[in-house]
Amino acid sequence: MARKFPALKTAIIGGGSIGVGFAVVFTRAGYSTTITDPDPTRRSAIPGELTARLRTLESYGLLEEPVEAISERLRVIADISDAVSGADLVQECVPEREDIKRPLFAQLAELTDDRCIVASSSSFMTTTTSAGSTGVESRALVAHPGNPPFAIPVIELVPSPQTRAEVVQRAHAIYAGAGMSPVLVNKECEGFIFNRLQGAILREAYALVRDGVASVDDVDTVVRDGLGRRWTFMGPFETVDLNTRGGISAHAKNMGPTYRRMGQERGDTSEWTPDLVAEVTSQRRQMLPLDRWEDRVAWRDEQLLNRLGQ
Repeated sequence: MARKFPALKTAIIGGGSIGVGFAVVFTRAGYSTTITDPDPTRRSAIPGELTARLRTLESYGLLEEPVEAISERLRVIADISDAVSGADLVQECVPEREDIKRPLFAQLAELTDDRCIVASSSSFMTTTTSAGSTGVESRALVAHPGNPPFAIPVIELVPSPQTRAEVVQRAHAIYAGAGMSPVLVNKECEGFIFNRLQGAILREAYALVRDGVASVDDVDTVVRDGLGRRWTFMGPFETVDLNTRGGISAHAKNMGPTYRRMGQERGDTSEWTPDLVAEVTSQRRQMLPLDRWEDRVAWRDEQLLNRLGQ
């Protein structure tokens, strides 16, 4: 991995699984990193957990440096003021509770300077809720990772209306420089993109079991050996774009009414309107013109067949 910002300093608040995961990401990228946690037992466990995760990455050939060299970039510090001193970015990884996050952000307003980005690992809580009127709102944003972040590179960046544009741009560059895949969530909404998509699948999965349509194991099998096979290398829009000759507009015309009826069974009255389908189609055709559709379908088939033996 090319280290884009070797002089960067990151600080992590919270030494649970996500905090340690970010420690792996940041130190592996060459960033000087501190981590703090109020629990001394948790603090003492962090170095060993970091090394174990780095050893796992090493076993898959995913490190460019010795584990020991990477580990030396992390310092475990008891005092939060010392941990965040001089940080370019603070990654908050505390429990998903407003009564914990807001006082912490108010404290960070006093402990960090105006150039320091304050990023929350929140899974559902918006920046406005956690950081609004705390003194850091102009330089705060949600940076929600997959779990573990060193194995799932996507990270959702969710600014509030008060977040400065240059803060979002710098955060994007820092995470991309650490080998992550930042996506910008343009509007604050609970759950962002990741958990809204996951929640949609889970709602239907629970309903299928409740209604006696399928067992838990069979639902998991459909996702693992069916949908999930494609989703390891394509998203839902590309999947249906390649499933129907004529692309996503043809899919919406053919299948849209059926999906709408299925949604109405669950109380979902949303509709794929012509304007919405046109917007999605326009974005897909910019990425894949129809004269390249056949080649992409062949590529999809090759990817699926390559995974059969894995």
